[in-house]
Amino acid sequence: MKSETISKVPRSKLVLPVAGRDHIRGRIHAPVSLVEYGDYECPYCGEAYPIIKAVQKELGQNLCFAFRNFPLINSHPHAEHAAEAAEIAGAYGRFWEMHDVLFERQKALDDENLAEYAAAIGLDPERLIADVESGAQIERVKEDYQSGTRAGVHGTPSFFINGVFYEGDYEFVPLLNALTAVGTRPEH
Repeated sequence: MKSETISKVPRSKLVLPVAGRDHIRGRIHAPVSLVEYGDYECPYCGEAYPIIKAVQKELGQNLCFAFRNFPLINSHPHAEHAAEAAEIAGAYGRFWEMHDVLFERQKALDDENLAEYAAAIGLDPERLIADVESGAQIERVKEDYQSGTRAGVHGTPSFFINGVFYEGDYEFVPLLNALTAVGTRPEH
């Protein structure tokens, strides 16, 4: 599968390890971690979304999945507000609900849609939009973006398996095989 790019930069390892600051599905100390740097408006991230969900289902508690924001604002005019909306929802314990609805409806991400999604997941839509407009979570979004840039992320989606950039295909079988191989390697 393809990814959207912003520039060519060498890729390597995470500079910001997975920690309590991250939005995580699974156990933080699972044998395998998968970090995605993504953009809610990116069509390739949209294609990856159901694949990641299937991989999570397959690996269960053996996988720690973390999502980090990497909005490509020059290509996607709604990506930054969508990322902020997800982070605002996260402040109310609803990050994953907003994350999922943003990907499931990624062709409709203007502020009016974000308010609708907030209401659908049980948040105050007016408050969410006020928080987006005030930049209440912009620093969190920028922190994710900057950590990605420092790790060599140049497009979305970008994945790291146990902290190392994954250069393979993110179709279900190749990604599952890569995650399984890492999770079954003996520790040295």
